[in-house]
Amino acid sequence: MEGTKTVGRLEGKVIFLTGAGAGIAKATALSCVREGAKVALFELNEEAGAGAEKQIRAAGGSALFVHTDVTDDDSVREAVAKTVQHFGRLDVIFNCAGGSSQEDHPVHEMDLEVWHKTIALNLLHPFLTCRHGIPHLIKAGGGSIINVTSHLGLVGSIKPAYAATKGGIISFTKTLAAQYVQYGIRANAIAPGSIRTERQISRYESKDYIEKPSTAARERAMFQKLYPFSKGEPDDIASIAVFLASDESRMLTGTTIAADGGRSSYLKVYSE
Repeated sequence: MEGTKTVGRLEGKVIFLTGAGAGIAKATALSCVREGAKVALFELNEEAGAGAEKQIRAAGGSALFVHTDVTDDDSVREAVAKTVQHFGRLDVIFNCAGGSSQEDHPVHEMDLEVWHKTIALNLLHPFLTCRHGIPHLIKAGGGSIINVTSHLGLVGSIKPAYAATKGGIISFTKTLAAQYVQYGIRANAIAPGSIRTERQISRYESKDYIEKPSTAARERAMFQKLYPFSKGEPDDIASIAVFLASDESRMLTGTTIAADGGRSSYLKVYSE
């Protein structure tokens, strides 16, 4: 109808996103504001966080950068408080900060510090954001929690610390769904495959990596031939996140969406 204003799928919702200075979380923040949401960007890197805030505001969105160490309880508590103070409410938690280490060696060879750091970043972090964010979702009358895991959390990995944390997120998500359903809160996870974030591009698309392929590089190329839908862009995951944040996904809770092109679902055998 002429003159009718289009209402975004997330109109009026307030969302905080961890690791929002780059990659999947930044793309998701941009997608969310296009759908009418207001976003708080939790980011440790001040330059990246401030840059993302500026970009979103320049595009006409409402954004707040909050310098946050997601592995520190006090820092997360303060970040959530600043978000609610600034926007007046909280409706969606998007936990995306995380990563793996090149020192994530076999269990009997791993430095204990690597294990603890990986656990803190990938698993303690969503616990802390939920610990301080859920009371505000309850106050708002419900909401959505979205945790980013990995396809390696579904099948295991040669990186034991990373796989353990990502598998733990899946179980943690199911537990959140069970514990908070009576408050109108849904909890779901997204398990991406290979996503072309800034970090992935610098690691896997460098000149040296391409011109002098290692065994790992050849294996990676083989997997992409076997599973052609397993390689995506941050916006691909952002689209799923917007769906899970919106009321369109009201029947989904406790589930993990494997956005990995089938890598965790079926086995393909390579042949020349």
